Amino acid sequence: MSAPPRTVLTASPAEEAAIRAAVRAADGHTVAGPAHVEGLLALLSDPAVSGPIYDLPRPITRETVAAWVAESEALRQDGRCLLSVNFDEAGAMAGYTRITVWPERASGELAGARRADLQNSGGGRSGVARSVAWMFEVLGLRLIGLTAALDNVRSAKAIDGAGFKRMGEVESVKPDGTIRRSLYWELTRAEWARMHRL
Repeated sequence: MSAPPRTVLTASPAEEAAIRAAVRAADGHTVAGPAHVEGLLALLSDPAVSGPIYDLPRPITRETVAAWVAESEALRQDGRCLLSVNFDEAGAMAGYTRITVWPERASGELAGARRADLQNSGGGRSGVARSVAWMFEVLGLRLIGLTAALDNVRSAKAIDGAGFKRMGEVESVKPDGTIRRSLYWELTRAEWARMHRL
C-alpha cells in the first residue's frame, strides 16, 4: 500500500481543495475505466512489467484488475488517485501510470510501468519527467516521494535522472501485508523549478 512521503507538509484548505479538483479533472490523461481492464490484464500479466511493482493487486486476474481500476476511480472522485493508461501507435496498451495523492499534505507518489518490449528505450526517464512536471504544474503538489525495489536498477536510473534525491530505504507494505525493502527518493516543487530554471 502506498504511504505518504516521509517529509510532512500541511496544505491550506484552499490548496487541498484545488489539488482534489485537479485530480478529479485529470486533464490530459486517459483515465482507466472498465473498458481498459482487458488491456491492463494483458500488460500486468507479464512479470517483466508487474514483477518489480509492490502495490499491484495479487494475484493478477481479471477480477483483481477490475477491482483495482474501480478502487482507483473511487479514489479519483475523492481527489486522491489517478490511474491512467497510454497506448502505442497501433492502439495497443503501452503502459499505465498511477498517481497517489495526499491533498492535505500537497504530496504525491508516482508508480507505473511500460510494456516489456518498450522498456530500455530511454522512454522511462522522459516519462517520469513528464509525469513529475504534470504533478507539480497541474495538480499543484509541492512534494513527490518515490520508491523502487532494491534491485530495480532501471527504475532507479530513471528516478535519479529526473533529479530526485535519494533518502535511504523504507519498508513498503504489499497488498498481502508482506513487507518489501525499497529505495526511497523525494523531490520538492522548488527543487524541480530550480533544475528547470522556472
